[in-house]
Amino acid sequence: MNSASSFCFRNIILSSAASLFLLSCASTSGTEEVVFKTSDTLFDGTNNITLTFAGDIMAHKPNWNISNFDEVYEDIKDFLLQSDAAFVNLETPVTDSLPYSSYPAFNVHHQYADAAVKAGFNVFSLCNNHTNDQELEGIKATKKYFDEKRTATAGSSRPVYSSGVKDSPSSPFTFETINIRDWKIVYLAVTELLNKPNYNSYINYIKTDSKSRENFIELVKKIREENPCDLFILSFHTAEEEYVLTTKKSQRSFYKKLLDAGVDIINANHPHVPKEWELYRSKEGASDKIIFYSQGNTISAQRTSPSYDAPDTIRDYTGEGFITQVKFEKLINDGKPIVKVVQVHPVLITTYITNQWHFVIKKLDDSFIEELKKQGKKTWSAYLHKRMLLMEKIKGKLIWE
Repeated sequence: MNSASSFCFRNIILSSAASLFLLSCASTSGTEEVVFKTSDTLFDGTNNITLTFAGDIMAHKPNWNISNFDEVYEDIKDFLLQSDAAFVNLETPVTDSLPYSSYPAFNVHHQYADAAVKAGFNVFSLCNNHTNDQELEGIKATKKYFDEKRTATAGSSRPVYSSGVKDSPSSPFTFETINIRDWKIVYLAVTELLNKPNYNSYINYIKTDSKSRENFIELVKKIREENPCDLFILSFHTAEEEYVLTTKKSQRSFYKKLLDAGVDIINANHPHVPKEWELYRSKEGASDKIIFYSQGNTISAQRTSPSYDAPDTIRDYTGEGFITQVKFEKLINDGKPIVKVVQVHPVLITTYITNQWHFVIKKLDDSFIEELKKQGKKTWSAYLHKRMLLMEKIKGKLIWE
């Protein structure tokens, strides 16, 4: 039988004995930090790692119709670089030979992706419903860009990795093996949704029928067995309906089967709105597992006209998201690694529209709202304060098994 505890996006300390202590839940900081103490020697050597998980990097015209892409990430760069690696879904081809293009068929040039890398994102999912927007030319160009980026950054303090597209139709699903100090991470990105079938054999694509899902579960088991690792991270581009704050029971069940098959962290994307997340902790002492059902958009232009008088409009949720920092500790039990989550720190972000019509990422907290008030932007400050309160209803959950 499972038991669960929910918590709002605030500071929480959880002991390994499942006691729950809620701290300052009445504040309006817009973020939550969850600390799980598993030993008295946290972060004193190579037994720990910090990873950051984000949502979707979109490429609508307001996102790329600016001269300085670094401006987009300025407010979150320091936070991203605190981690050993930062994971994100890039929802556009990168094809220099074709012009920039907005919805419904995205395309950007290398400078757009370079800015995300420079900001600190270094593990990219390349498969989603827009992967083949620019046909085979776009798929090959995107893979070439990331292959070259991987080679150029190999041996650096922050190598770039990617998964999701293949060299040929006959190639197996691509995944990365990431080595950080004494940690070995397997990273696989897949999509179960494409806007069109063109060249789907060049993409880590799985269909949604039962047989295809069963086959994928077996593939996950095989990858885990053949590639022993400390963490198996799966980026999953879901076929669920967009702009819905809940997750279907059938999808939850499928994700749980993937955890049981060997995945440790599922970072789901595509809904374009933030959803809850769950941390699974075993009473038998096995490794912890996490499902992020959707972290929403990291940057987009899906909210070009905020509903100032109706901030709970579902489309307005596309303007907020989470970037979540997770700290793990590796324990050795009978010669086998057991990985425990010792801290979860979701940071609430918003896509803010400047006076110059630049769409930039801002940490959504009290200090930013106060800054807007001082600038005389009362409409924005009041709206984002209400948005922050709405986002607090999206909770994390600890589930004991």
